[in-house]
Amino acid sequence: MALCRAHGKLLRTHHYLRTFISLYHSETGVYGYNPRCRGNVASKQSQSHSYTSEELLNRLKYANVVQLIDAYQRNGHLKAALDPLGLQKQSNLPELDLSLFGVEKMGNLELKTLGLLSGAREKISISDLVQRLEKLYCGPLAAEFQHLPTLEERLWFAEKFETRDQAQITDLKKKELAKLLLRCEAFDHFVATKFSNVKRYGGEGGESMMACFDEVFRKCAEHDVKDVVICMPHRGRLNFMTCLLNFPPVIMFRKMKGLSEIPAGAKSIGDVLSHLYTSVDLPYEGKQVHVSLIPNPSHLEANNPVAVGKARSKLQTRKSGDYSTSDNAMPGDGVLCLQVHGDASFVGQGVVAETFCFANTPHFETGGSVHLIVNNQVGFTTESERGRSSRYCSDLAKINGYPVIHVNGDYPEDVIRGTSIALEYRQRFRRDVIIDYICYRKWGHNEIDEPAFTQPKMYQVINSRKSIPDLYSQSIVKSGVCDDESLKESVKSWNSYLEEHLNQIATHETKPFHLNGQWSSLVQAGDHTTTWDTGVPIDVLKYVGAKSVCVPNHLKVHPTIKKTHIDRRIQRLTEGSNLDWATAEALAFGSLLHQGFSVRISGQDVGRGTFSHRHCMIVDQETDDIYIPLNDVSATQTNFLEVANSVLSEEGVLGFEYGVSIDHPNTLVIWEAQFGDFFNAAQTIIDTYVTAGELKWLLQSGLVMLLPHGMDGAGPEHSSCRIERFLQQCDSREDEVDGDDVNIQIVNPTTPAQYFHLLRRQMVRNFRKPLIVAAPKLILRSPAATSSLSEMEPGTHFQPVLSDPDVSPSDVTRLVFCSGKHYYALCTERESRGAKNVAFIRLESLCPFPTSELQGVLNLYPKSKEFIWSQEEHRNMGAWTFLASRFENLVGCNLKYVGRQVLGTPAVGIGELHKQEIAELMNNTFS
Repeated sequence: MALCRAHGKLLRTHHYLRTFISLYHSETGVYGYNPRCRGNVASKQSQSHSYTSEELLNRLKYANVVQLIDAYQRNGHLKAALDPLGLQKQSNLPELDLSLFGVEKMGNLELKTLGLLSGAREKISISDLVQRLEKLYCGPLAAEFQHLPTLEERLWFAEKFETRDQAQITDLKKKELAKLLLRCEAFDHFVATKFSNVKRYGGEGGESMMACFDEVFRKCAEHDVKDVVICMPHRGRLNFMTCLLNFPPVIMFRKMKGLSEIPAGAKSIGDVLSHLYTSVDLPYEGKQVHVSLIPNPSHLEANNPVAVGKARSKLQTRKSGDYSTSDNAMPGDGVLCLQVHGDASFVGQGVVAETFCFANTPHFETGGSVHLIVNNQVGFTTESERGRSSRYCSDLAKINGYPVIHVNGDYPEDVIRGTSIALEYRQRFRRDVIIDYICYRKWGHNEIDEPAFTQPKMYQVINSRKSIPDLYSQSIVKSGVCDDESLKESVKSWNSYLEEHLNQIATHETKPFHLNGQWSSLVQAGDHTTTWDTGVPIDVLKYVGAKSVCVPNHLKVHPTIKKTHIDRRIQRLTEGSNLDWATAEALAFGSLLHQGFSVRISGQDVGRGTFSHRHCMIVDQETDDIYIPLNDVSATQTNFLEVANSVLSEEGVLGFEYGVSIDHPNTLVIWEAQFGDFFNAAQTIIDTYVTAGELKWLLQSGLVMLLPHGMDGAGPEHSSCRIERFLQQCDSREDEVDGDDVNIQIVNPTTPAQYFHLLRRQMVRNFRKPLIVAAPKLILRSPAATSSLSEMEPGTHFQPVLSDPDVSPSDVTRLVFCSGKHYYALCTERESRGAKNVAFIRLESLCPFPTSELQGVLNLYPKSKEFIWSQEEHRNMGAWTFLASRFENLVGCNLKYVGRQVLGTPAVGIGELHKQEIAELMNNTFS
């Protein structure tokens, strides 16, 4: 065993010797140590230099010291004093045992030679070196950076971390920091006294996070970052908003009293106290930093991709994203996303990993986010060791090669130093960086909880210690930075300010905070139904249509695409008829770009389209270069079609797209699911943001969700987009006529022209609503499902109901109402049966429910005595349960159901059963 150890040590020493010699600096004659560098390619000088035995022995000794330094840089965090409660017992690490390195009997060393610290040469003994390494890497501020992907990053991080104390925190800064921490604590005490039964999820035990926020804003001003987008859970949220973001406390106090936070005249149901949000301009370093704290749902971490999407939109608006106007622009110029997490949710919620996954991918990158994990060392009532399998909650970040800074919350100045390094890293390398801020919760999960039920030992320690603001204030008073009286006066003044706002509860009127700035031209939708002319002059349509398939001569196009996509589209545009779904979409995109709007479509394989129908981006067959024809519509074009083939994610990507949609009203944002039922994995985003964002927070979104739908024998999956689930989530009333004021629109269009108008309507009208489209699959290329340019010219618009063009109303005795692709199957069956007495009425819009249009259709067929709803979905799915009562209450028509019987899955998986169902469905519809 001893021989094995000796052999292993010898191999390591030999390896480090080779590394050390290779890094010989011939000009200065010193040896610079590069963290994690394992290269053995020597400079020309060192390769030609011959060493004596004594010189080689000296280099061997120095290589051992380098190995010791590397061990501390790599493992020091495992020994660091990171737990403010002292419950995590630290023991000596075998990786740092000096006997492993053979350095005990070495004499004095030169620090500059070792590359440990910059500056003049300094003689130091081994014991002093170890002491310094302990202070640098095993104190209350530690880091993990040896896993960074490039040598440049590792070198930079080592230097910044080892010289962090050179940037002194001034006495004025210390005094202001103490006041900030005391204000944070005073706010919690004030609310606890005045509203003792309110769950406020206070910042007590985690007050030093305010030092992190303050330093983020200061560094952003220093680096000319104009916008900071923040997502944050409930812990300390109210403190942050009040103490740093200048949010009026009276609004919170009104909320605590059960009063509304919504401005008078605005239609909203509001949200709970811990989900409030705000935006504000803050003065830092003589500049203005605009901070947007986005609203959060109770589903932890769901707001991460939303914040990143909003930041991305701001970058595109600044032209510092993918379509930069400056050759020197870097991703993230002018905008920063700050993501705040809980320790248990960061490691436990998959959306965190999804958001990491697309952080540096094209069309999603934002130049890196700064992550602050508020590490309470417990998740609700579950201890850390039971709540994860990894050592740190931050270990997920290491998979992606991001640096992690661990800091003990008892040391606010170290929080500042760690935050400063994090911001500097992000600005230099434009990659994510994580701050693991380790603290505790004073009162458990909330102030009404009893944490001692499950963490008795932890709360014995918590209840016996002074608060972080008190500890820090006492330390700077003792050091003579300021006097105790000035700090007390600051707290007194703050409490007076809070008392003043408390007295305004009854008289305060909340100012409008929605539809401001670039949203100021929009309104909230009304209770009436509006029709918008979404037609476009035919010459414009032909122009943008031709441009949508115009490629440079040098681009090598796949022959199939040339024939079936480019040539066929040009022919159909010339004829003005038989336009398919993809052409109508391109015409909508192109005309919106021509009109001054931007368009973004994302999802898995959207560039080509899951069903190989879209081809809005053309790939050169020799170079793999991507070309998007609609981005060359004109030489002066300033708006673009952004085609984002996304990572294989639903929740993360849909959240991102929602974030883009709430930032700028003039961007048409589309998320397409590969198959309709893929939205299942994004249900949290749909439930908490898409369907409820305006109701809760007055945030309008024009997000479009394309969900391919249709029963075509594909089996239980990939058949249904679960229309019934979206209909269940809409707030359409079954006993009152709907107007535009519904939370979501749900449509199942049957023609390309209808789809064209739907997309354009999203941008043309003066309000924004999410649009759920049950999109086609089989009829994408069907000759029956085509449109003409005349259906898209000025004066045309989306029609919520389409009557039957193929029968005479006077012959009709049976009216069959249907929706979507099923219409074409019914028409084929009617032709084979010769049933001229049956008319098919298409509900293109399910929500809003088209009451007046349906009443008008009934009047067209006076002889009709039978009224049927026919659907291809099973009875407990599709639109039936939503429509039946509305037809009866609003249209005055009792429908008979025809369709598949109830089933526990969307479709059968046996081909013969599928055919039997179709036969039965058709027989019941016509007989």
